[in-house]
Amino acid sequence: MVNCQHYTFRVIWSAEDQEFVGLCAEFPSLSYLDQDQIVALKGITGLVKDLVNRLDSEQEQVPLPISERSYSGSLEIQITPELHRSLAIAAAEQNVDLNQLISDRLQD
Repeated sequence: MVNCQHYTFRVIWSAEDQEFVGLCAEFPSLSYLDQDQIVALKGITGLVKDLVNRLDSEQEQVPLPISERSYSGSLEIQITPELHRSLAIAAAEQNVDLNQLISDRLQD
């Protein structure tokens, strides 16, 4: 069974709702609103735990926490030829590999 504490939780302020919103990246359709930031975090963690227990009892697929997934470090994306050319020029001008230039820009 998945350890629910390993999921990716965050709490943000919602200007629209005038409350804190507890969120879980692995379950984007879930949220928990509260005036108190700590209560919003406890609320979303409780919702996730209940859902994981229900999915598990119904033998449904439970998402693996992002922190427990493995990543290759390789990412393929589609960009316009114009952007590709522009990035290649920038990489050449900086005397770096195109992959290094893109990686550096993604980290900014």
